[in-house]
Amino acid sequence: MKRILFVCTGNTCRSPMAEAVLRHHGKEVFEVKSAGVFADAGSDASAHAKTALQEQGIEINHTSRQLTEELLQWADVVLTMTRGHKQTIAQYYPGLGDKVHTLYGYTERIDRDISDPYGGSLEVYRRTLHELNTLLQRFAKNQAAEGGGHV
Repeated sequence: MKRILFVCTGNTCRSPMAEAVLRHHGKEVFEVKSAGVFADAGSDASAHAKTALQEQGIEINHTSRQLTEELLQWADVVLTMTRGHKQTIAQYYPGLGDKVHTLYGYTERIDRDISDPYGGSLEVYRRTLHELNTLLQRFAKNQAAEGGGHV
């Protein structure tokens, strides 16, 4: 089973949504976790994130956690929401090689960030969830087609 770690800033919006979406679409193929580069450990996922996921029939049971070297070592692939998150990981945890990617870079081979819904309306969260859902369905399909071997 491939281990995927999603990373964002506070681990209350984007990375928990990504974790829930991939768990929903790839239960049998992936073990999934998320963390934040500046997370306040123990926080719940944002209310709008939970609502947007529930509207799509995607379960979430989340408590935020700070990114650690142990989590990075656990993961086969680390997918960040932004180039800034990827750069922060490279600065604080050098030597991870080809393990760390932005989500867009890994799935679409383009240099683009996942929009941050923090502080936005439910509609903003829905748009971010749609963006994540599209990318992660493609990610899961590609991993299955490749036999799980992109790393």
